[in-house]
Amino acid sequence: MTQKRSAGLLLFRRTGPEAAVEVLLGHMGGPFWERRDAGAWSIPKGEYEPDETPRAAARREFTEEIGLPPPDGPYLPLGEVRQANGKLVTVWAVEADLDPALMQPGTFTLEWPQGSGRTEEFPELDRVAWFTPAAARSRLIVSQVAFLERLLGLLAD
Repeated sequence: MTQKRSAGLLLFRRTGPEAAVEVLLGHMGGPFWERRDAGAWSIPKGEYEPDETPRAAARREFTEEIGLPPPDGPYLPLGEVRQANGKLVTVWAVEADLDPALMQPGTFTLEWPQGSGRTEEFPELDRVAWFTPAAARSRLIVSQVAFLERLLGLLAD
């Protein structure tokens, strides 16, 4: 069995006179996540095959999940993290601003309710929002907090 790999982009911006950092996170779509907040947000990312580079996959997945082109600019490598499900995730940070109201999410099909035989389409991400690092820590999937910490470390240097 081939190990699943995923790649994504963590957008960040600096706001206000203090140039405070905010990051853009996506709330996972579908019925399992709809009433959850803590631990239900993710860096926009997705799986890729061995014939695609991780960075190209991160850019493609950004467009698929948010419905907007990925931003240009210097991409800061944030490395890899192995999630609890065993998937290896690679992320880059890029400084950019994005209006969450412009999001047009991609969708996935799921049998719902489970065992009913009926399928429904759900958004991959049902919304995106900007968060301060403190707010992002409590909302992100636990394993992805490492990417936030790495970004903050790079920006502090």
